Amino acid sequence: MKRSKTPIIHHIPDFLDYCEIEKGLSDNTQKNYERYLSRFVLWLKSINKSDLLPHQLTNEHIWDYRLFLSRKYRIRGKTLKKITQNYYLIALRAILSYFVAKDIQSIPPDKIQLPKGAKKGKTVKFLNLEQIQKLLEAPKTRTRSSLRDKAILETLFSTGLRIAELVSLNQEQFTNINKKKDLELGIIGKGERPRTVYFSERALEWIKRYLETRKDKEKALFINYRSRKDADSRLTARSIERIVKKYSILAGVPISTTPHTIRHSYATDLLTQGVDLRTIQEFLGHKNIVTTQIYTHVTSKRLRDIHRKYHSGKKLKAQ
Repeated sequence: MKRSKTPIIHHIPDFLDYCEIEKGLSDNTQKNYERYLSRFVLWLKSINKSDLLPHQLTNEHIWDYRLFLSRKYRIRGKTLKKITQNYYLIALRAILSYFVAKDIQSIPPDKIQLPKGAKKGKTVKFLNLEQIQKLLEAPKTRTRSSLRDKAILETLFSTGLRIAELVSLNQEQFTNINKKKDLELGIIGKGERPRTVYFSERALEWIKRYLETRKDKEKALFINYRSRKDADSRLTARSIERIVKKYSILAGVPISTTPHTIRHSYATDLLTQGVDLRTIQEFLGHKNIVTTQIYTHVTSKRLRDIHRKYHSGKKLKAQ
C-alpha cells in the first residue's frame, strides 16, 4: 500500500471516473455518490481538515462525522433518519473501497459499520391487475399526444423497461412492425448490459397506431409535441414521470405511481403467474439475483395463501 500525497477531497473526481469506467455504475449512482460525498467534503472544511490525506483518516474522524450526521446535520430543519445517514456512510465506504483497489493506504472500508436499524429491506410498491387495467385505459386516445401516452403506458407494462431505457427507444427499431404480432427487441440496459425485451401484441398495436400519426423525421420513438423546432423533441424521463402521474390521478390509482411502479407491477404479475425468479431476473436485466429477490414478498404471500387454503392439516382432529 502506498501513501498518497493527494488530499481525500481531490481523489473524489478520480473515484467517480473509476465508478463509471471500471465499476460500470449508472449515472444516477455516480451522481448520488458525488452528492453524498460533497457533504463529507463540507464537513472536512468545517473542521479545517480539507487537506486530510487518505492515510490520515482515523476512526475518530469517522466517529465525529457520524455524530455530525446524526445530531447536527439538518435538512429542512429536521435531523437525518438513520436510513438516510446510511446513504452518506455507504458513499464514504465506497471511496475507501476505491483506495483499497488502487493500493492507497487508508482505513479499511469495513471499519464503517452502518447504523443499527438502517438495513431495512426494500418494500416494493406495485399495482394489482385491476389497477393496471384502469391505468392503461385512462388515456382516451382522441389526440396524438394521448395516443402517444397510451403507447407509453402499454410499453412500460409489456416490457418492464426502466424509464431511461424507454426514453432511449428510437423509431427505426420499430420498422416493419405492421407485419408482426409481437416483437423481441435487443436493448442496452443499466450498466451497459444487453438484454432482450418483449412487446406484447397489445402493446405493439398501440405503438403502431401512435406511429401512424407521426409524419416527422425525428429519431426518437416518443417525442414532445410542444418542443421548439430547434430543440430536442425526445421526451425526457421527467416528462414520462409526469405522464404516468397524470393518468394515475385520472385512473384513481395511487398518485405515488411512477414508471418504476409499473416495472414492479410487471415483475409481480409474472411472479403471480408462476414465473421463477431467475427468469424474472433476465426479463428485468438485473445483474444479481439478490436484486430480484425483493419480489419474493409476492411468492411468500402466495405460498402462504395456498397453504392456508389447501393444506389438509386443518382437517385433522385436534388431540
